[in-house]
Amino acid sequence: MCDTLVHLGEDGVLFAKNSDRDPNEGQALEWYAAAEHPAGATLECTWIGIPQVAATRAILVSRPWWLWGAEIGANEAGVVIGNEAVFTKARREGPGLLGMDLLRLALERAGSAEEAVQVIVTLLEAHGQGGSCSHDHPRFSYDNSFLVADPGGAIVLETAGRVWATEVVTGPGRSISNGLTIEGFAGRHSDRLRSRVAACEARRRVTQPGGAAATGPADLMRLLRSHGGGAGPDYRLLTGSMTPCMHAGGLLASSQTTASWVADLRGAEPVHWATLTAAPCLSLFKPFRLDQPADLGPMPTQTDDGGASRWWRHERLHRAVVADYAALAPAVQRSRDEIEAEWLTATPPATGEALARDDAWEARTLAALPPSSRRDRRPVAARARWRTAARAAAASR
Repeated sequence: MCDTLVHLGEDGVLFAKNSDRDPNEGQALEWYAAAEHPAGATLECTWIGIPQVAATRAILVSRPWWLWGAEIGANEAGVVIGNEAVFTKARREGPGLLGMDLLRLALERAGSAEEAVQVIVTLLEAHGQGGSCSHDHPRFSYDNSFLVADPGGAIVLETAGRVWATEVVTGPGRSISNGLTIEGFAGRHSDRLRSRVAACEARRRVTQPGGAAATGPADLMRLLRSHGGGAGPDYRLLTGSMTPCMHAGGLLASSQTTASWVADLRGAEPVHWATLTAAPCLSLFKPFRLDQPADLGPMPTQTDDGGASRWWRHERLHRAVVADYAALAPAVQRSRDEIEAEWLTATPPATGEALARDDAWEARTLAALPPSSRRDRRPVAARARWRTAARAAAASR
């Protein structure tokens, strides 16, 4: 489950996405330099190999640890893309390209949003989409939709198997979630039951008007942190808290927001704000630029590494606070908001400086939390879901 949105304003384009995946699925940013490739080379994606192209562009992507592809990303030409799982009536094929593979391939090969869409549909028609989309649930597979933007505009691309439809965004706001939205195409291809379970329309009722009204990155950060009008997670027995800021804890569906990204394409040099962590409501957005790679430490996996990776280090704070969100989150958010406001009202700091500030803030905030004996106030199903996640993360060591 995910939410992706764009704002088209007179001063340019803003883009944002929450990546919602399994609770223990570590995700991190990675830079890849532009490269040239020999004739006849093959590229191994997540499940299949395809012909490589002669040259690929520099990219910055947010990649779940076990996938070749990425959930969110940008390239040196100013193209940004987010994908969504969508549930359709299309017949499932054998292994093909995943939506995450298609996203990364488009960033590597395209110089504009229009070119990126053409890359995706050409590869989709040639290789199809298919294969497991979850490390923890190998039988889980889905089709994809994409929101593709560049400094000049945005395009929605929706798919069902190897067929597809596009819509040029006319603004000021557009969002996609876990259901088809393009009129006509959605009516022919949607799996309405699974789309309803995914609560995609409820989330779009928050993200689409919010995207339309946005004036800057701070507004999109607030949208990605939204719990649908409530102050904190609103857990449901079957689905957990299925708001834009998603919290695992349901019996039927239990996705967690594991990475978040806001792209500001309005200036001469785009600035990308990413959490590198789960739960944006408890995370600090840090600035990144395509031409300034930084040391982000080890790649997280599904294993609790004791805080060696940035993603798992944040999980100590995240998992402590969500146990009693109403009591503990406000102080965490106040101190975080002070740092973000400082960065957003001036020239954003260099990435390395921002990461060091984030480390210090997290350590200080975690140390200030009350003792761990504080009662877990989440519903029974949510508590059970997170106990299972903790055991799985420890068992994989």
